Parts: sequence; structure tokens; C-alpha cells
Amino acid sequence: MKILVSDKLAEEGLGILKDCKEFKVDLKTGLKPEELKAIIGDYEAIIVRSATKVTKEVIEAAAKLRVIGRAGVGLDNVDLEQATRKGIVVMNAPLGNTISTCEHTMSMLLALARNISQANTSLKSGQWERSKFMGFELYKKTLGIIGMGRIGTEVAKRALSFGMKVIAFDPYLSSEVGKSLGIEIVELKALLGKSDFITIHTPLNENTRHMISDKEFNSMKDGVRVINCARGGIIDEEALIKAVKQGKVAGACLDVFEKEPPSPESELLKLDNVIVSPHLGASTEEAQVNVAIEVAECVRDYLLGRGTRNSINYPQIDPEVYKALSAYINLAERLGNFSSQIFAGRAKVISIQYSGTIAEQDVAPLTMALIKGFLTPILEESVNFVNAKTLAEARGIKIKETKVSSEEEFVNLISLRIDTDKETRQVSATLSSNRQPRIVKIDDFYVELSPQGYLIVIKNLDKPGIIGNLGTLLGKHNINIASMTFGRQKPGGESISVLNVDSPISAELLDKIAKIENILSVKLIKLGGQL
Repeated sequence: MKILVSDKLAEEGLGILKDCKEFKVDLKTGLKPEELKAIIGDYEAIIVRSATKVTKEVIEAAAKLRVIGRAGVGLDNVDLEQATRKGIVVMNAPLGNTISTCEHTMSMLLALARNISQANTSLKSGQWERSKFMGFELYKKTLGIIGMGRIGTEVAKRALSFGMKVIAFDPYLSSEVGKSLGIEIVELKALLGKSDFITIHTPLNENTRHMISDKEFNSMKDGVRVINCARGGIIDEEALIKAVKQGKVAGACLDVFEKEPPSPESELLKLDNVIVSPHLGASTEEAQVNVAIEVAECVRDYLLGRGTRNSINYPQIDPEVYKALSAYINLAERLGNFSSQIFAGRAKVISIQYSGTIAEQDVAPLTMALIKGFLTPILEESVNFVNAKTLAEARGIKIKETKVSSEEEFVNLISLRIDTDKETRQVSATLSSNRQPRIVKIDDFYVELSPQGYLIVIKNLDKPGIIGNLGTLLGKHNINIASMTFGRQKPGGESISVLNVDSPISAELLDKIAKIENILSVKLIKLGGQL
């Protein structure tokens, strides 16, 4: 079997692959897209870091490709949907760079507190300006952590050892788990207003892009200091520049940027109180070795039939079982993904009921897929089919599973109930006659919707004119409605409307929809593409 390593990989990882007599390993770095496309058809596996782009075109040309290994966490450079459609397993290495990124964050934190970078530049230019660079202690200061995944949790541990008060925003972490870690779980607005330092540890996706912008900076304490070692684009750089110039933000440290490398003319690089580094979070010898070993072992074991680990798009089950259950696995994952975006509060209990003939199967893979889909909007690349249930339980979410062999309203049905600290929501889904996923019930309302793309979920009073007003408003903003479903319990009462639309909806347009007469609430749900 031939394996292509198209980005630089530590020798320890390469050695694992080269030691297997079954493999022929080719190291070819710096390939242009057309060069990669021309040769990829000869390989069963490809291992990349961040430089190689495994695009739709590359995947279409990959006649033999069985697995894509990413030596790192982020999958921005891999077309995951196309790989899944073609049956190619995509793996990453989510554990290898945790400590390195955590320690880089702590370095930034200390540099901000003691003006290390600025003092270094001043002294090397011949100045001795002790009074100009007066710092302050971290002791008893409040650190706000946005995102309590692996890296955020490690940062919290180290900040607590400095005597800091740590508060955190993470929609999926319960207050009880927060207490066990010695931190306080708060809403984002409260975190912004209370923190002396704010550090970000979330993935970049449509929900988190520019999650820190003008409105959020205005909600922060005067003199706050901000750190981003996660992903460029989570912070709106123009808004940050404005906040620094106005003095709202006393200092910032950035290891990542919206465009990498940033332009030499970027104002961020010219601000004295903004410390920058060229995406070094995972750039330690140990991290490079760790991710190389992790991804090499995963790819090796998969190709040799020893099981699947760290798979982002396929569960660890027998291929024949997967073939039989694949439509239900897809259904369960989309049900979980949809459901995680409609509730308010922090999930405490997820109850799953399987009814009909599907209840006669081993539903463990379906539960894994559902929980993976549920956690994906916030944890993204960090969650996979193997670790999803463990990650949920670590966040204080209890998973309950029941089977009902008799048919109820549908031949096969997966029903999900989410109990949070604020409400209870229920969603049910099944397969259509052509085995396509369909959500058929939201709370007490019967619907029939295709869980893909962008969906506008509206709760409204069943009154004339709503659909017309909504269609007119969307039309004015050039938003095309692909399909629509409507559910009600009685004429004139509360009802639910769900629209599949062809393009994203801005926050401003959502606000306008919410102001239409007789609309009670509106939410935008973002799911994957083709079913």
C-alpha cells in the first residue's frame, strides 16, 4: 500500500510507517495543487499538516484513497464532506499539541502582564525605561476563558496555580463540572464584563467567526487584555484595532490571524501594545513529534485492519455493519446537530429512544453519531465518533438510551429529548422512503424537513400574512427559499415554521424576521451540505 506524506512530518512518525513492510512511503512536500491532483490516484493514504489542501478536485482524482490523516487538529484544509461522500476516512491528531498551545497561551498572558515584548524592544534600542513598563501581578486577577475544551482546561489549571480567579463560557459545560475544576461557568456577556484577561479556545466556524467584535469589545472592562491562540477570524481584527486605539483594550496577544501571514502593512503589527507571533501555538519539538506519532499510528492501524481511531467522519465498527446502518448513522448525526442548535441553557440530560425495527439492531454506533453531531457545533474538530460520549459525560451531560421494539407513529424513529437548566426540548427523526433523513417532530409539532444547509426555525402564532411577509422580506435580501414545512396543533394557536434557504442569514436579517407581527422567536440552524 502506498502512503503519500505531502507536508513535513517528524521522523518519529515517518518511522512508524516505514517500519511496516506492507507500506511504501513517499515524502513529497511543496506540491502544487495540480501536481498533487496528478499523482494522488496512486495512493491509499495521504498524511498532511496545514500546507497541503485536500480539495474536492484532489479527492475526486483519488481513485484508491482510503484515508486522509491530518497531523494536527484543524481540518480547514480538507474537504470533509467530499471525503465522506467518497467513503474516505478522515483522521486527525487532537491530543498532540494540547500542552504546547496551552503553554504558549500562558507565555502570552505573562508577556501582557509584564510588558516583556515592549521592554525588550526598548532596551535593545538603547533605552532604560523602567517606569514606562510598570507591570502588575496575575494574582487575584480574573481570567475569562472562552471554550473549555482540552486546551482551555489546561490553561485554567495553570491560571489557578497563579492565584487567578477563573471564569469560563462554554455552552456545553455544566456548572457542576466547572466547580469540580475550581472555576465558575458564566454566560458570555458576564465573562466579558468581569474579566481582566480574556483568552479564546474555540474552533473557527460559522457560529464563532467574529464572535468577538464591536459589540463584545464594548461590553468588556476598560483596560482588558485579550489573547487568541486558537484560530484567526474568531476576533474581528478591525474591531480589535479600534478597541486598542480607543484604550478599551489595554493590550492583546495574537498567535493567529484572519489572513496568514498577515500583510506587513496591517495596523495590528504597528500597535505597540499588541504582541504577535507567527502561529507558534503547536510549534514545539514535543508537539511536532506527538502529532506525527499519533496520526501515523492511526493511519497504520486503519490500513492494516486494526481498528479506527480519531476518525472524524466514520465510527469504529465493522465495515459490513456500517454499510447496513450508514443511513441511520447519518440520520442520528444530523438529528444531534440540529437539536444542539435549538435549545436554551446548558444540557444536563440527553435521552435517546429508538423505536421500530431499528431497535433490534446494535444502536451503539447511532448513539455515538448522535452525540458527535450534538457536540460538533461547539467542539468541531476535537470531537469524533470515538470520543463523543466521553466528552459529553466529562461536561456533566448524562446520556440515557432506551429501545422500544414496537412501531409507534413511524416504522423506525429516533427520538431525542434534551433537558437543560432552562427548558426541555424534543426532536424526532426518521428515514424517508428513499432512505433520506427527515426530522418529523419538534416538541409537539409535526413537521417534515430535510436536515441540511441553512434552516430558519420560527415559532409563531397561526395568523394570516406571516408567510407572505416573510417571503417578501427574504426576497428583498436575495435569500431563496428551497423548501418550507409548517406544523400546528390547532388553528390560530402557536405553530412552528421551518424554512430551508440557499444562503446564510445575517444577524441583522434575523432581527428583522423576529419583528414581523405574530412571530414569537426565530433561530438560524446551520447543518452540513448534501445528504
